[in-house]
Order: sequence, then C-alpha cells, then structure tokens
Amino acid sequence: MTLKIKFGTDGWRGKIAEDYTFDNVRRCTQGFANYLKEEFTPEQVQQGVVVGGDRRFGAEDFTAAVAEVLAGNGIPVHFAGAGTPTPVISYSVVNRKAIGAVNITASHNPPGDNGFKVRDPHGGAIAPDGLKRIEAAIPDDMSDVKRIRYKEGVAQGLIREFDPNPAYIAQIERLIDLQPLRDAGLTVVVDNMWGNGSGWLSRLLGGGATQIIEVHAERNPIFPEMKRPEPIPPNVDAGLAAGRKHAADCVCIMDGDADRCGFGDENGEFVDQLRVYGLLAMYLLDIRGLRGPIVKTLSTTSMLEKLGERFGVPVYQTGVGFKYVAPKMLEVDALIGGEESGGYAFRGHVPERDGILANLYLLDLMVRTGLKPTQLLDRLFDLVGGPHYYDRIDTPLESNEFKEEAKARLDEAQPETIGGLRCTGKVTIDGYKFELEDGGWLLVRFSGTEPLIRVYCETTHKDKVQAILDDGLRLAGIA
Repeated sequence: MTLKIKFGTDGWRGKIAEDYTFDNVRRCTQGFANYLKEEFTPEQVQQGVVVGGDRRFGAEDFTAAVAEVLAGNGIPVHFAGAGTPTPVISYSVVNRKAIGAVNITASHNPPGDNGFKVRDPHGGAIAPDGLKRIEAAIPDDMSDVKRIRYKEGVAQGLIREFDPNPAYIAQIERLIDLQPLRDAGLTVVVDNMWGNGSGWLSRLLGGGATQIIEVHAERNPIFPEMKRPEPIPPNVDAGLAAGRKHAADCVCIMDGDADRCGFGDENGEFVDQLRVYGLLAMYLLDIRGLRGPIVKTLSTTSMLEKLGERFGVPVYQTGVGFKYVAPKMLEVDALIGGEESGGYAFRGHVPERDGILANLYLLDLMVRTGLKPTQLLDRLFDLVGGPHYYDRIDTPLESNEFKEEAKARLDEAQPETIGGLRCTGKVTIDGYKFELEDGGWLLVRFSGTEPLIRVYCETTHKDKVQAILDDGLRLAGIA
C-alpha cells in the first residue's frame, strides 16, 4: 500500500528504510515540483531550488535523489549537498535568488529517522496552507515522478554544485563584529552533537585569544552519548561535562542540523531554552538598543511579554513551529522570533532558526557586558521581576484512540487551579494552554513531528513546577 505522506510541524519525517525510502523522497520532491510550477511563473521557476542536507545515514544519496527529480522537472538545482547546516541552506536561497529549498534533515529526531523540509523564497518555512498544497500534489506512486540521473543533470546544467559557505560567512560578518569575540580570551566548549555545526565556531572565531574546544565534532549518524541530537538534557550532559572539565566560560550547543541553540553556563549547568530566548531578546533590546516586534510560539517564555512591555515593543504569539513563526516575522518585520525547542531567528537575516548565529550573539552578549552567564541571568531576572522556571515531559502516545480521548478530555477541561495556582485563561490555537495567575502557564499539545504528547510549563514558583506538570498529565488522562 502506498504511504500517504503527511507534513507535520516542520516538513515530513520518517523512519529510514521503513517509510523514509528513496521512492517516497522522490514522490515528495515531485509534489514540491508540482507546487512550484503552480505557484511561480516559468521564468521564476528557472531561478531554481537550493538542495542540501545533514550528516545522517544516507544523506548524500537522499540529497542527490531530490536533485534528480527537480532536474527531471526542468527546475534548476543549486546543489549544496550533505553536511550543510540548515541556516546556511536557508541563507543560500536568498543569496542565490532561488524560489525555495529542499533540506534533507530530521533535525533533532532519533538516529533512525530522516526528514524532508521545504523552504520559501525568503529561506523560511512555508506557511501551513502551502504545505497542504504540497501534500495534495504528491503523486500516489512512482509512475508520475519525473527524474534524470544526477550526472546527466550536471551535464545539462540543471544541477549546479556550489559552495554555500563563503556567502553565509560574509552575511554573519555583516550581522556581528567577530573580532572582539576572537580577542576576548574566552574558553568556549562547543558541543556539535555529531552534526552540521561541526567546525563552524572554530572557523569563525579561531586565530585569536579565544579558545574553541569542540566535542562530538565527527560525523557519527548513531549519535553516541545521547538519545538524539536535541540540545536539551540528558542529550547535552556529556557536552556540559566537557565544559566543566575545561573550566569553560560557557558551553555552546547546536543540534544535528545546527538550526537550534543550546547553552551551558560557566559552571557547566544547562541554561534552559526559554531563558536563552530571554537572554537573546535582552541582548537585542537592552544591550544593542534595537527595537522591533517579538514573535514567539505559545510554548515559550512569558518573560518576552515582560521585556516587550518594559522596552515598548509588541509581542505576537503563534502556534508551534516555524511554519507559523516565519510568516509572522515577515508580516511584522520582527526583531526576533523563536520557539521553545531552542530555535531563534533574527531580523536582517532569514526568518529561519540559526543555531550558529544564536550562539555567536550569546558570546557577544558576554563580551559586551563582561558578565558570566549566571550574572546575565540575574540581569534578565531583574528586568522581568524574578526567575522563571520551566520543564517539559514527553510521553509516547499509546494509540490514536488514546489521542482522541485525550483531546476530548482537554476540550472539556476548565480547571479552577493548576499546581495550586489560579487558572486565568485557556488558549487553544495549538494544543491547550492554561494561563496561570503568576503569568506562567501549562501547555498540553500533541507533537507535530513524532507520536508524542508534550506537557510543558513555566512559572515564577520553583516549588510548583512538578505539581503543574502533574496536573497537566492528569488533565490529559496520563497516569
């Protein structure tokens, strides 16, 4: 039976050799080609599509398969190949004036998975209505897939291999002065999580007094020392331990495709991704004195609303995923956009997560202020009225029947209190978000990329985090 390919929060992901096969990747690419021919004029289509991917198993062959189908449809391919960071692929779309991109990556998923992401002419995620059109355009079988061999595509000039790195580096140097970072004399451990970010911070910051120590830098598609290349504990524990071993000033972390950012402080302790978003917003607003709207998913920190009020900038809330964040950033010319999973995008760049640039901005924050990460957090908390505490529990879905039962329970739920705090509102734009009296929140939602139900919370009461999560699990019917 032919697999019905469905796009989730950020493209299509599947298990290699089970549903993520060469033929299904080719079908997906044909659907994207059909969409592009409908969306753009023939002249625009000739501007081509960027194709790249990560370092997962079979990445070189999967990216080549994509290029063959696009070329078979007469669509020129700017071929960056495997091992290219997601933000570099996204920037290449803009730099080469392409009409989009295909990125072969499963980002932070387990090692047995791979994925298929598509991007628009801005280098950002395609909005949900566009993804639905691509889904509808995917042929049911291989008989409607057009394809030419890779070498033939190169010979015809339809597949054009190029090095995307120099243009991206030039863009980074326009956004941030790297020399003070090179001269700062910091010791920085970089955990690349065996992924596409390997070598990038050394390349950008090497040659000065700052010492860059890279770990998990080799290509290893089984991702040893971690369950998956997602930049949160326990996956980052070995990298944080390296930070303690080398007495590093901080630990910079990137996920498998380098679009997400994780961070560790001078004590080798993890700084959660909500606090990192707060630090990045503080850096742009307070330290660099910039102004502009903030875009956030409903699953990330309420510290942003407090910063927005303090600095006089609007804050917009979206559903989870950059397919919502990117269009909103473009609509309002946002200064920064981001989500709970550690993905942050910045004005003047592309409306796409960039783990390389986010880590550079955090280092610049340290250098400009002369403060350690723990001291920077104290400064942030002074601005937002005290520490905010976050946690998340992921639970595998037992069945579709359980999912429907959980949805029914959550639809009806109208709790007066959660974790001992008064519930002040309920938001259902993506999952079920219960707002709390301290400005915190509980969110229960179903993952758009994996068969999981996620329960998240943020509160100003450290002693109530577990109680809030427990109430979230109960509301969903999870024992």
